[in-house]
Amino acid sequence: MKSRLLTIATLFAFIILASSCFKKGKTKGLVPDDGQLHGVAPSTKASMTKPPGMVYIPPGTFHMGPSDEDVNYNYTARNKQVSISGFWMDATEITNNQYRQFVWWTKDSLAAVQLGYFKQGQESDTAVDWAKARTIKWNDKATLEKLSSLMLSPDNRIYGKIEIDPDKIVYNIQGFDLKEAAKYENEGRPRKDFIYKYNQKVYPDTLVWMRDFSYSYNEPMTKRYFAHPSFGNYPVVGVNWKQAMAFCNWRTRYLNTFLLKKKMAPESDFRLPTEAEWEYAARGGRTQSMFPWGNYYTRNKKGCLLANFKPGRGNYPEDGAFYTAKADAYWPNDFGLYNMAGNVSEWTKSYFYEGSYNFQHDMNPDVSWNALDSDPPRMKRKVVRGGSWKDVWYFLETSTRQYEYQDTAKSYIGFRTVIDLPAMIRK
Repeated sequence: MKSRLLTIATLFAFIILASSCFKKGKTKGLVPDDGQLHGVAPSTKASMTKPPGMVYIPPGTFHMGPSDEDVNYNYTARNKQVSISGFWMDATEITNNQYRQFVWWTKDSLAAVQLGYFKQGQESDTAVDWAKARTIKWNDKATLEKLSSLMLSPDNRIYGKIEIDPDKIVYNIQGFDLKEAAKYENEGRPRKDFIYKYNQKVYPDTLVWMRDFSYSYNEPMTKRYFAHPSFGNYPVVGVNWKQAMAFCNWRTRYLNTFLLKKKMAPESDFRLPTEAEWEYAARGGRTQSMFPWGNYYTRNKKGCLLANFKPGRGNYPEDGAFYTAKADAYWPNDFGLYNMAGNVSEWTKSYFYEGSYNFQHDMNPDVSWNALDSDPPRMKRKVVRGGSWKDVWYFLETSTRQYEYQDTAKSYIGFRTVIDLPAMIRK
């Protein structure tokens, strides 16, 4: 009896050992050659964890369009039931500190190319030796002289101070146009026909604070808003739609470079939300609500304003912020998103067309157009949502549509990004 129990125990231990070996994948990447169907995983690499600073927006259905009277009688947003798949979204608008990381990365990569800091045997802007690039001394006069092509020319300097030229901070964007490649008429064309490459200036236009408001003293904001550490956690402004798209491209590249280095699976692209995604997220799961916090008022029961906007006839500081507020100011909506109404309006991915609600699909609706610089202004209109610190309450409604031209920057427009990740990331 004792020997029988020993035999059973030995057999059980062998089964556990064999199953544990199988789970650990000692035959990783190998398929048994037994004539049976086993399946092949695309990769044995692990995926990323929950993205920091982002919240998950679950899939759902909502009524897109006016939740109240169309006071302008524009009829550019008819109420329509649509369904949205799940995605991740930045909890706050992109801040000055976050956008500055993009600007500095671009600046350092350009300087590294000038100084010849490449990985051994490779010479391109995609093979920068970042260990060396991080040692660049931007306060060293000798280093700055070596980088003269990136600096302001002598006749543009004040008191002879050597400073980098913001117009020289240019990010190279490369990608694949899936929308064009998917068209039936393009079937059979080579891959290279759908690859795009272009350069984009990335430094914010700080003069918007003065340009947007005639006969108004806003020079301090021009000088300090993006440059001073006090505004680090405030939403970035002065960024046009094309610059926001460049940021999304860089953020994708930055993340996937890290994931591949850690032998993890690369993820999908960061991007701007579609107009429908933005409205669905702003509503926070509430049906037919005027604002992210519900109906019908812009104050709570204590009389406190619930967002940063222009109350009354122009009492700008009443809500606690004369211009913008911190990106995580006020209360978040039910999805955990801050300032989906007020503070700064936000770029979306979508093209603004007055009648788009009439024909777009009821599943993840979107109307996009990649306008060229040579296209007429009408083709460059992009949907802007949410209202801002200088707008009256009507523009804070979740359904209110506005537009701005893709190559235009404003002191009251920022953005936040989204990314499509597998549902398992939520765990």
